[in-house]
Amino acid sequence: MAASLQDSITEVEAAYKRDHAVEFRNNFGASGTLAREIEEGAPVDALISAGAKPMDQLEREGLLVQGSRADLLRNALVLIAPGGLGGSDLKGFHWLAGKSVRTVALGDPESVPAGQYAKQTLVSLHLYDALQSKIVLGKDVRQVLTYVETGDADAGLVYATDAEISKKVRIVAIAPDGSHDPIVYPVAQIRKSNEDAAVREFIAFLRSPAAKAIFERHGFRMA
Repeated sequence: MAASLQDSITEVEAAYKRDHAVEFRNNFGASGTLAREIEEGAPVDALISAGAKPMDQLEREGLLVQGSRADLLRNALVLIAPGGLGGSDLKGFHWLAGKSVRTVALGDPESVPAGQYAKQTLVSLHLYDALQSKIVLGKDVRQVLTYVETGDADAGLVYATDAEISKKVRIVAIAPDGSHDPIVYPVAQIRKSNEDAAVREFIAFLRSPAAKAIFERHGFRMA
């Protein structure tokens, strides 16, 4: 599962287990890393990716059950800074180039979809090259959030849903429309799964009113 889904999907699974005798074994992390693990043969039944590219790669390699892929959720990308009395006075994206900002945390664009969206945004705003010496890369979006929470980074770019769960950061700005690819979370069944019926039933539940209410309470929008 994409790292940004950790809180919401755990709640969704708990709701599902009230009426189904099933156990979940989750692996939360960067979607690109999870996709590579599936390519290498990791025993996975289903994947929810925080971006289309990791799922596109698995689909090209024939690793998804045909017809099982569907867009599930949408999210937004936000610029955050440490909150509280000791927080910075950052007021927008272009303030990142100022001397008061020493480090900017992003997910690694090579493996973290949030990092890819962050890089696209900074390139679109003509800031990426100027910020090269300030950028610190995280292994997933939750690590980026932690960097800003602890003050190890003066700013970071994360999903809105991650920023909203933290009391230690503040949202400075939302990435402008058109500055990055749409943030869509596709779900699909992995072809090597041995739990065909159970996986299909759970994926169907992810679009149910009960699951929708949970996802929306955590700040997601249904795709």
